[in-house]
Amino acid sequence: MKLGIITNSFKRGTKEAILAAKALGADGVQIYAARGDFNYATLTDADVQDYKKFLADNGMVISALCGDLGHPGFQDPQKNPERIAATKGIIDLAVKLDTKIVTTHVGVIPEYETSPKYQMMLAALREVGDYAHERGVTLAIETGPELATTLLKFVNCAGDGVGVNLDPANFVMVTGQDPAEAVYLIGKKIVHTHVKDGVMLVRVDPNAIYGDADVEDEIRGARFFAEVPVGEGSVNWDRYVKALRDVGYDGFLTIEREVGEDPAADIKTAIDFMKSKNMI
Repeated sequence: MKLGIITNSFKRGTKEAILAAKALGADGVQIYAARGDFNYATLTDADVQDYKKFLADNGMVISALCGDLGHPGFQDPQKNPERIAATKGIIDLAVKLDTKIVTTHVGVIPEYETSPKYQMMLAALREVGDYAHERGVTLAIETGPELATTLLKFVNCAGDGVGVNLDPANFVMVTGQDPAEAVYLIGKKIVHTHVKDGVMLVRVDPNAIYGDADVEDEIRGARFFAEVPVGEGSVNWDRYVKALRDVGYDGFLTIEREVGEDPAADIKTAIDFMKSKNMI
């Protein structure tokens, strides 16, 4: 499997972060494409060509674009038309960059297909998923608010253009599900993964984190869970990596570090841990 790092984890400009990832031995980077200096809405074609050359000159690739538009995902029918259009714009950017994966959070998927909210979210994801599929891109829903069985059912209903970005920490921090179990369930639908660790502090309804609450405030307040350095949390990495290999996953393991006083040092620690586990 290949080593990736999310550029925003370095808390630097995109080009500087790409160079930092290269210095740590990464094969590629995942880049946020909905904000900052790599915003799909402001990048010109000349900018895109400049980034492509910069990446090629440094022997790097983009593992995926992050198309996360923030709270509330695709849970608000009033906001969905705007979010669908934005996601299509990010998919178009992925095509220009020769990148095959766009990841995003969609909100809390209801357990039952009969729920009006389920059908509303599904209609939105089918539209952007079909758009992605026609362009050779997969829109990968990031794990987090729901159990793997619920996510898989939703993804299967959404069509061939929708896959999964598996974040093991989100499972242990929010649902309490074993990430290895989730890998075996989701299988070939996994097109991208994150390397992140964490612990659950309080078990609550996921809507309290990803649904009706302000996600960023909850994460900063660490009321319900805590992200910790890789190897110090509840993810059983031996089982998780074995599961990925068992289902035939051979893509990127992309380090994400959203907190901490020195994220760059934590990324280096994560890489050393990954090497000790023969993950890369």
